[in-house]
Order: sequence, then C-alpha cells, then structure tokens
Amino acid sequence: MSHTRVTGLVLAGGLGRRMGGADKGLIMLDGRPMIDHVLARLQPQVDELLINANRNTDTYARFGIPVLADRHSGFVGPLAGLDAGLAHLGEADGWVVTCPCDSPFVPPDLVARLMAAAHEAEADVAIARAEGQLQPVFLLAHTRTAGALRAYLAAGERKIDRWVFTQAHAIADFDDCPEAFANINTIDELARHGQPPA
Repeated sequence: MSHTRVTGLVLAGGLGRRMGGADKGLIMLDGRPMIDHVLARLQPQVDELLINANRNTDTYARFGIPVLADRHSGFVGPLAGLDAGLAHLGEADGWVVTCPCDSPFVPPDLVARLMAAAHEAEADVAIARAEGQLQPVFLLAHTRTAGALRAYLAAGERKIDRWVFTQAHAIADFDDCPEAFANINTIDELARHGQPPA
C-alpha cells in the first residue's frame, strides 16, 4: 500500500485564560518550552509539522516549522487551527493530525492508531478516546474534509465533537494510556507535571 502523507499540526492558537493569559506553548516544562515536548513526540509520527499560533509568531518560528495563524478572527478555537492547516495544504491528498500545545505526553503511536481506526471504518475523521472520554483535540482529518469544515465555521459553529459527528468518523481507543492525554492548563497542573514557571 502506498504511503499516505500525514501532516502534524500543533495547536497553539488559544488565549491561555486558565494560565493567566500566558501563551501555554511557550511556558517552560522541565527546561524546555511545552510545545517543544509535543513537537518531539509528534515529529517521528508524521511527514511534516506545522504550528498554529495567533501571537508570538516570531518566537514560534524559531522552531524552524511553518507557523499558521487562524483565518478567523477572535480566537475561535481549535477547529480554526485545523481549518488553517487544511487551507495550507490546499488540494493535496493526505491527512492532518492535531495535538494541543499543552499536552506534552502525546502517545508515540497516536497517528498509527488514529489512522488504523479511520481505515477500518472507511472514515474521513478519527478522534481519540481514553477511559470513555473523548479527546477531540487529538484529531486526524483527511484533507477532503476542508470544505465541510469551512462551511461549519462559516455557520458560526465551533464545537469539535459536533463537527466530527457530522463527518464519516471513527473513534480510536487509548484506554491503555489515558495519562498521555493530560493537558496542562493551570500553574498547579504545571507544578504537578514538571517545574513551576520562574
């Protein structure tokens, strides 16, 4: 079977409200920016990487990875990041996998398991589930979903799982590693998982 191209998209476009407005991807965790942990775990699983960010773009660009801003104003949410990634790829035939910048413990087989679920169900979208809880920001979407996502956002919709359920979708179980989806939203969570900020 020929290789299907997969692009990894790290979502760093949010406002970090629960972190006091800090740009979470750039907060230090064990001596490295949090996004660096995500990039390192995702890079071996994909053909290329992209970063979605709406501020501090010069800083993110220093990672040597293309940085895409949302095409929608007002910090619309993770789907706007996916929309930017799909638009960047244009008519290319392939997949985009998204991971949030505040989840530094990405499973090493995230893409393989999402892809297997999508292929088995002949689906255009696959999302992760761990211990019965959907993890919709860990999402694999085929580039052919770009038009549907564009229309969904244009209609004022924002919820990821609602959009997923409008598509031919699959759910990949990660019950064996729920801790891999831990995200760091607050200073307390940062302290629990690593070093507190200086």
